[in-house]
Amino acid sequence: MVPTSPAADAGLVETERTGLSRRGLLGLAIGAGAAGLAVGAGAGAAAGVAVGRVREQDAAASVYDFFGAHQAGITTPVQDHLHFASFDMMARTDRDDLITLLQDWSYAAARMSQGLDVSATGAVGGSPEAPPDDTGEALGLAASGLSITFGFGPTLFENDGGDRYGIAARRPPGLEDLPAFLGDDLDPAASGGDLCIQACADDPQVAVHAIRNLSRIAFGRARLRWSQLGFGRTSRTTTAQSTPRNLFGFKDGTANILATDDAALADHVWVAASDEPAWMAGGSYLVARKIAMLIETWDRVRLSEQQSIIGRDKAQGAPLSGGDEFTEPDFEATDAAGAAAISEVSHVRLAHPEFNDGTRILRRGYNFVDGNNDLGRLDAGLFFLSYQRSPEQFVQLQRALSTDVMNEYIRHVGSGLWAVPPGAEPGSYVGAGLLA
Repeated sequence: MVPTSPAADAGLVETERTGLSRRGLLGLAIGAGAAGLAVGAGAGAAAGVAVGRVREQDAAASVYDFFGAHQAGITTPVQDHLHFASFDMMARTDRDDLITLLQDWSYAAARMSQGLDVSATGAVGGSPEAPPDDTGEALGLAASGLSITFGFGPTLFENDGGDRYGIAARRPPGLEDLPAFLGDDLDPAASGGDLCIQACADDPQVAVHAIRNLSRIAFGRARLRWSQLGFGRTSRTTTAQSTPRNLFGFKDGTANILATDDAALADHVWVAASDEPAWMAGGSYLVARKIAMLIETWDRVRLSEQQSIIGRDKAQGAPLSGGDEFTEPDFEATDAAGAAAISEVSHVRLAHPEFNDGTRILRRGYNFVDGNNDLGRLDAGLFFLSYQRSPEQFVQLQRALSTDVMNEYIRHVGSGLWAVPPGAEPGSYVGAGLLA
């Protein structure tokens, strides 16, 4: 996705919608007078002079369009920071509540992606006697490559046998809770959710601002279930990006699908028009897994064993069969003693497409450190994110990793699966194909 010009896009979203719904405005300011909050039909004409974020005139600051055939934040160049949030719809909400929420979220996300406040009046342009529409912590910050991606969980379609929103019959066949995997120690309070939002940016405050304001807009319709901050991307989606390292110190995501590989994206990431249901065409499926790393235990493992577990050299990321980072692993190669150069239970071999019917996924994970636990050890690990054409791709790969020696040093503690619909057309909203 090519960055667009901030100047060219500055007025785009104000012409797309008249503003937030009444419920959305109530979420921004409970009890405030309508006169102090209205963004109304006249907001579009005022876009060029509306009080928005004071944007840095930095030509290097990336801006990604919210609208398009696919949602931003999938093949977009992986940003440095993440704020991920899962939401549950409130009790007694109906189909109209869900539609207006998605409309309000799309409107605000389109603005924030351009480096603007959530509305025309924003943080400082409304009535001084009413709470501002925007919380204001991103005033003066550039868009910083912000991308906002929305997903729909299994429980949105049907929960305890109920079809609150009239969409149960349109639920994708593969959208169901992931099966139990060997070694799972999942916390229900940090798993699942009716809706999810992935906010990625090169400035952590920009990503946090996005989730904070979208949570506020959701007031009365959806509540935050759980969230996760991430830093230090653990994958790349462009050749211009170097391969990052995870908290075990190894390069991560060397063989990831790249944004320029149209054939691989069509085969492994994007839902095709021939797939079911039709409203998901151009979308994808998102898996999130919070993986706790036993950092202190790993740090006591000798280097040669670490490399054997991963199947790659720690310094350069080259496969242990030889070459450089991007050399294809040779699983027939042997070492001086005649043993396999790359262990049969190494992570690289078990996850390789050659041993998984050609299955590939697009990864967008992040490192996380959530302080320390009661034992004084780092509460840290990998917040794994992957996009795939079908959830079965992830299930197959995860089952293949059941004998991975690295399982001795990790625990899967959170999990979720969401259908990520295609991108919104200008003037519409994410999920319109499902709900229109």
